[in-house]
Amino acid sequence: MLGNRNKTGQAAPTETTSLIASGTLIRGDVVFNGRLHVDGHIDGALHGEGDHAMLTLSTSARIKGEISAPHVVINGEVNGDVTATQRLELAAGARVEGNVYYKIMEMSAGAQVNGKIVHRAEAPKQLAAPGEASDDAHRGPASVDAAAGA
Repeated sequence: MLGNRNKTGQAAPTETTSLIASGTLIRGDVVFNGRLHVDGHIDGALHGEGDHAMLTLSTSARIKGEISAPHVVINGEVNGDVTATQRLELAAGARVEGNVYYKIMEMSAGAQVNGKIVHRAEAPKQLAAPGEASDDAHRGPASVDAAAGA
C-alpha cells in the first residue's frame, strides 16, 4: 500500500471509495470513478469510468440494471448483464440473472449465473459504418478479377 500514496501522504485518487449504504435505494444510472461499494439497492445501470474503477457488491446489495466496470466483485444479486473489462470475481453469495462478460474471472463455489458466461480477451471493436469503409474494402475481389482479365 505504500506505493499507492503520493508525496503528500494522501491516498491516490483511484483509492477514493464511495459507499451506497444498506437501506438506500437509488433509482437511476450511477457513474463512478475510483471504488464504489454497494450495500443498498440500485434500480439502474452502474458504469465505472477509468482503468482503475472497481465495483464491490456486498451480500445485501441488489442491482436491477447493467453493470460495466474494469474490476467487479459480486457477492449480492444482479438482474442484468455484467461486463468486467479487466477482472470479475463472483463470490459464494453472487446471484446473477443475465449474461456475464469478462477478461479474467474468479468464481467461488456457490456463486450462480443464469445466463451466458462469455470470455472477452479484448474490448469489443466498433465496425466502421457502411459509408466509412475504405475504398480498398469495396475493390478487393473486383480489382483482382479486373487484373486477371487484363
